[in-house]
Amino acid sequence: MTRLPAAHRPATLEDVARVAGVSRSTVSRVVNGVRNVDPAIQETVRQAVAATGYVPNSAARSLVTRRAGAVTLVVSGACGDGPELFTDPFFGRVVSGVLTTLRPLGVHPVLMLADDDGARDQVVAYLRQGNADGALLVSTHAEDPLPALLLQAGLPAVLFGRPARPLPLGYVDLANQDGARLAADHLAARGRRRVVTIAGPSTLPAGQDRLAGFREAMARHGHPYVPCAEGDFTRVGGEQAMQRLLTEHPELDGVFAANDLMAQGALGALQDHGRRVPEDVAVVGFDDSSAATAGRPRLTTVRQPVEAMAAEMTRILLDHVSDPDRRPASVIFEPELVVRESA
Repeated sequence: MTRLPAAHRPATLEDVARVAGVSRSTVSRVVNGVRNVDPAIQETVRQAVAATGYVPNSAARSLVTRRAGAVTLVVSGACGDGPELFTDPFFGRVVSGVLTTLRPLGVHPVLMLADDDGARDQVVAYLRQGNADGALLVSTHAEDPLPALLLQAGLPAVLFGRPARPLPLGYVDLANQDGARLAADHLAARGRRRVVTIAGPSTLPAGQDRLAGFREAMARHGHPYVPCAEGDFTRVGGEQAMQRLLTEHPELDGVFAANDLMAQGALGALQDHGRRVPEDVAVVGFDDSSAATAGRPRLTTVRQPVEAMAAEMTRILLDHVSDPDRRPASVIFEPELVVRESA
């Protein structure tokens, strides 16, 4: 290796090439991850990069790799107000799983909300302009048009949760019906005979699957009909649904809520009616989010490994960006019952 660049200016590709004793184009190929470079030469260039303190220019590198070094994390559908959205522990867990995968790779997430046609058009335009390499999509409504728009535009995208209608897009999901069956089996094993459920939105596949799985399992336990009130996956929605069920079915002794926030709301309504949990009414939630342990009693719940699912969603997207011809992939995670004090 030859002399280092002067300390008063940033190192350049030419400086690295001179120190390593190779051509500038060879340095460029190594820095940009091109694989057809001899391993010994790659190591020499890496040592020269370390010796010179060279930092690749991300804009210049993107011209070579045609990569933005960023992906969008899009929450699309009926998002509601931004601040309200971010109080839901589910979204924090998604972000955590995405960051776990992206950070070691030096890839940055760009958060975008798409709750109307104009915002969805902005997402598509942002990706078409090359500002990000693809989209990680959390869709909150079955009629959300954004998955189809991304597909039609030929843009890489992976969904959290299966799409409401079949599309050739990759996704991760939970075996939601199996999770609801775990809840039903547990309530039945606890001797609960007058069980009700607070369902998630009927427009969402997760809401549909959890209700169907719970009712099917309760039928297997000899309960042909399970009263249901639909909620909206919020604490307030769960409380209101529980109030309705208590009015219509005051003899109830077991509740399955389709997520932990609604289960927390149900606990508040039961307390208001003087019903003890679990002595009078057993309550089971779904997700095993921070809401499950935020109150008393702590919730028995069905665990959804959101962080691991979000990390896998990110890996699927990055694989597709690296190989655009790769077929869409789906990964289904298994639920687990977590028993605490509420049931």
